Amino acid sequence: MDIEFSLALPRDAIGIPMVRRVLGDAMRSLNVSESCISDMLLAVSEACSNAVRHGGPANRYEVSAAIGYGRCDVRIVDNGDGLPSMPLHFPPPETENGRGLLIMRSVVDEISFGVTPGRGTTVHLRKRLAWDEEAEAGRAHARELAAV
Repeated sequence: MDIEFSLALPRDAIGIPMVRRVLGDAMRSLNVSESCISDMLLAVSEACSNAVRHGGPANRYEVSAAIGYGRCDVRIVDNGDGLPSMPLHFPPPETENGRGLLIMRSVVDEISFGVTPGRGTTVHLRKRLAWDEEAEAGRAHARELAAV
């Protein structure tokens, strides 16, 4: 893996922008395309929001990420009761909640859940990486110049 990190966060929405910043900066440092980064940040934000909302009784949740080998793997672990199942369709437009799991599923390549009753939920998100070709070409050129 090129980059790995793990964060333990308070079960409060204030930590979600930190997760987005760390993950986004890590992916940008590897020249991942902005559309790929946006998809992953959206899915991770949704999963973290669920951990904040439903991850009790503990007052913390964890996010771990591994970026490399052409993919990004992120796990969000909380101590909540878990989810019953993946919804089959989006709720009616007037409903305020219930879209997060479907949004996650629509922007990542793989999503899986590990639920241990009484011990928590793990959401595993995986996405194949797409590259920013211009940035990659610039980085290769900088390496050539440094080798001279």
